[in-house]
Amino acid sequence: MTDSCFLQIHTLHSYPGVLLNRDDTGQAKCLPYGGVLRTRISSQCLKWHWRYPDGSPVAGIKTPVREKHALQKLAGFVDSKRSRALVKHEVIGPLRANFPDDILDVIENGFDHVIYGESSDRVHQTLLFGRPELDWLRQKAESIAGNAANAEDAEVTVKSWAAQYKQNIEALRASEALPGGLVAALFGRMVTSDLKANIEAPIYVAHSFTVHAAETEVDFFIAADDLANDQSAGADHLGNTELTSGIYYGYVVVDMPGLVANCNRDRTLAAEVVNNLLYLIAEVSPGAKIGSTAPFSRSALMLVESGDRQPRSLAAAFRKPVEPDFEQAISTLKEHLRALDRVYETGEKRRHLSLSQSSLPLSRHLSMKNLAAWAANQVRVSK
Repeated sequence: MTDSCFLQIHTLHSYPGVLLNRDDTGQAKCLPYGGVLRTRISSQCLKWHWRYPDGSPVAGIKTPVREKHALQKLAGFVDSKRSRALVKHEVIGPLRANFPDDILDVIENGFDHVIYGESSDRVHQTLLFGRPELDWLRQKAESIAGNAANAEDAEVTVKSWAAQYKQNIEALRASEALPGGLVAALFGRMVTSDLKANIEAPIYVAHSFTVHAAETEVDFFIAADDLANDQSAGADHLGNTELTSGIYYGYVVVDMPGLVANCNRDRTLAAEVVNNLLYLIAEVSPGAKIGSTAPFSRSALMLVESGDRQPRSLAAAFRKPVEPDFEQAISTLKEHLRALDRVYETGEKRRHLSLSQSSLPLSRHLSMKNLAAWAANQVRVSK
């Protein structure tokens, strides 16, 4: 065992002419830093694409997982769902064909109040529940529906069940390895109606941003009319969208003891998670307007550090924006890393991959496969 507690993962990705992450107005998300506006990819966007590298899930439709390193491919994967309508779709929905609607409506309303809290009549909180929790809730709803003579009878039973809900679901969570699913074990969850259901995230993800000033253009486009005649201009639609280019710095921290604990102390599963996570960080690209920009890129640089000291981002290397040049970005990051080593002497172990021939301080160059394996082994041997 080693004293290493944290893995720090630093990346540089390059994208030309894309719209990776847009705001509520449809424009690229941005971030002011060092007095200059940068293009940004939110941490929520990044985590979502690492959860679903094959694209958006559709309710009720099972699609094959094609991505080789998807979390779903892990032997210890436990599914979960995040929604405002977990009770409606995951608990009550499967029962609709077998029980009267009036009985199920009463059960759904009662379960909503228990799970989402007393404010659920107004706005539901978006919650993340694991498959074991959802299956347990569905079985309870099915039992109540099967034993209820009418809606009034169901309402009485639901109230009685609700009084014991927290105690009973705590027992379920204690008996399951990953009651909240693997995603909650990695990225955490917050349940305001049940504080004991909260899970602390052992993986911390920063917003990614360009190491240089934002490079944007407004792209004018048309949708051509295939049936146009010589009396029309041939365009059914005229529009514009913002496209950006840039080299993005990304930063992820893995609290290794926290990850192992959240994986029910299954160190093998935790190590496999880190192995796959490195591939996802390096290879999976976010991207709005995917069909018209093909926003696929792989990390041009990935530096992984293992150590026992408080993590520290290397983002400050780019507070003064650099030129949009990969070699200059690496050089700037390297000098900042050397300065930190000189002052703090924290002694992290390092490995990296790079498309450049440049070296990094106290680090060995590895292939993607060997880098992911090295990072996974840090979890296996950490205390």
